[in-house]
Amino acid sequence: METLVNLFNLKNLLLAALIFIPLEQLLPMHDGQRVLRRAWLNDLVYVLLNGIIVGFGLTVIVMFVAICSEWLVPKAFKEMVAAQPYWLQLIEIVVLADLGFYIVHRLFHTVPALWRFHAVHHSIEELDWLAAHRVHPLDQILTKGASLVPCFALGFSQWAIIVYFALYHWHSLMLHANISLNFGPLRWLVASPEFHHWHHSNRPEAHDKNFAGQVALWDYVFGTAHQPKGEKPGQYGTDEPVPAGYVAQIAYPFRPQSVAASETATPREARA
Repeated sequence: METLVNLFNLKNLLLAALIFIPLEQLLPMHDGQRVLRRAWLNDLVYVLLNGIIVGFGLTVIVMFVAICSEWLVPKAFKEMVAAQPYWLQLIEIVVLADLGFYIVHRLFHTVPALWRFHAVHHSIEELDWLAAHRVHPLDQILTKGASLVPCFALGFSQWAIIVYFALYHWHSLMLHANISLNFGPLRWLVASPEFHHWHHSNRPEAHDKNFAGQVALWDYVFGTAHQPKGEKPGQYGTDEPVPAGYVAQIAYPFRPQSVAASETATPREARA
């Protein structure tokens, strides 16, 4: 099973590289960023190792939600949801799933213990499509799990859920890509690379903004949107140094802060 997961990940990785590397060269948000930028190899390790851990965790969540929904959600309601056209189900899934994602994502920014997991993702200092994979497994299990709840609890059809997950995956890669794209008049509705790059910006005015993963509207509804016209996010990363390397980053949230701080990589200014 582990071999099959890795082969699937490598196939998707190759396809993503063939799509996004040319786009990043043609429409760069930041000119001069190298294809093999700093820490690219570390993020490749996330691609190969996270899938198995996250897949197991999400399977447990899906089983739990499915069992609970049998007691909490009437069968007639589920049948009504599944009977809708696939295109309508997909829209509903995206809106509801991203609301769950927004809520949990915001918690990862406001609860200090959760932030230590999420800081691993925000330690990225050069954003591109590959950087989307640098997420602590527990972070990814909980945020994706929040998106799974409405998918499996309310009775949406299997095909609508499959299409949603494909859309979620490729949209996430695009959001992190070094691509200059803001979707014009739809920028308030659909999350774009510009929208999400501001979420990763280390500028004070951008802190704790743009939590939505797909539906930017949620940030406008809850007052957390930040998309200044004519500006690009500058420096990325976190104020506190996060260690370099997959193993150290996975262990980082579990270590006492004093110990973790003394063993982290040098601050960004020293590495630049």
